[in-house]
Amino acid sequence: MEDDLVRWGRVLRLETTGRVTGRVRPVTVGFAERAGGAVVVAASSPDTAWGLNLIADPACRCRLEDRSWEAVARELEGPEHAAAVRDLILKYGTPAESLGSGPAFELIPRP
Repeated sequence: MEDDLVRWGRVLRLETTGRVTGRVRPVTVGFAERAGGAVVVAASSPDTAWGLNLIADPACRCRLEDRSWEAVARELEGPEHAAAVRDLILKYGTPAESLGSGPAFELIPRP
């Protein structure tokens, strides 16, 4: 089912490098698009593995529909974090109560 949701453009497949194992870890996450091809994502917990992985190593790979690209994650804080969470709520509807409790990132495509 997750593969279908990625293919249909409903969620993004994000691959991070595990900060402990060093292995590539795929996860599907909600996203909101930004200008220039960037997307934003937010974790629902401060100890979400993929969020901690991006803090340790911001290089990642994204897949959406039939596209895939390398990106660099930039952690968002303050008003940027709040705007990312707001955009995700507007896109996906009522969130889990904890959405935004963890880190949020802008995933910037690498040239």
